[in-house]
Amino acid sequence: MKFSLWLPANLPWRDLRAAAIHAAGATSGAARWRGLWLEDHFMDNTPEPNDGARGECLTQLTALAATVPDVRIGSLVLGNTYRHPAVVAKQAAALSDIADGRFVLGVGAGWQENEHRAFGLEFADVPSRIRWFREALQVWSSLRDQEFTDFEGERYRLEHASLNPKPHATLPILIGGKGEKVMPKLVARYADEWNMWSTPEVFAQKNRIFTAALEDAGRESASLWRTTQALVFFDDRARADEIAAKGRPAIGGSATEIVDLMGAYAEAGVDEFILPLTSLSDVAKIDDLGDRFLTEVAAMVA
Repeated sequence: MKFSLWLPANLPWRDLRAAAIHAAGATSGAARWRGLWLEDHFMDNTPEPNDGARGECLTQLTALAATVPDVRIGSLVLGNTYRHPAVVAKQAAALSDIADGRFVLGVGAGWQENEHRAFGLEFADVPSRIRWFREALQVWSSLRDQEFTDFEGERYRLEHASLNPKPHATLPILIGGKGEKVMPKLVARYADEWNMWSTPEVFAQKNRIFTAALEDAGRESASLWRTTQALVFFDDRARADEIAAKGRPAIGGSATEIVDLMGAYAEAGVDEFILPLTSLSDVAKIDDLGDRFLTEVAAMVA
């Protein structure tokens, strides 16, 4: 199993770069970070007034691509409702080139209502956002894989559009989602990678559904890279249980217990665990906790 690090998007550039450069060089024996991820939100999902710091995902990723070597970088995940998918495809192609093929285009249907309202973005109901997301996936995959794209949908229209220059090599598309009706079919048809928040038990149950969708689509199970994340609390299982009881995936305990949980994730079908440190604002704490996870957990699993 591989491991990646989810960095805070609210850091000023100097601190984000420092944390990313440290992470890219951090290693413990056979274990090192496979990738670095940033979320795509314009504001926190907290009660008003809501004026906390929040960077812009694609701008930050572009800067990381140009300054941080060796590791993959990706969006976890871009909200489709924030940008036209054809524009995103152009941005992703440029980012892929700057990153020399290390960029992963992580996308989702969009869900956070307060930022849509605050920034004047159309939100709509879940079925509409899923339909728009399906169209966007068609646009992204066609622009990536075809010389020209003509598309006429409910929300998007393209006329003989060409993504030129193309992304470096093949640009991976990661879909973030856990719905059991439409999302497995979308993942099976369009995704190179799939992500969701989970505990090992939840992931095992969801993975059976998504794997069945792959089989129905005629795809090999191994053709989909599976990633997940949960909040991690070293030496505080009670805190993890308290948060998990409220519906937010969280795990905790001693380093040995967390290693065992990583084994349970692997048995459930996870290829890559992403450690989210998005609530931290102190670079030293990010470095220390990331290093501890590599040394006491990832190295033991590897």
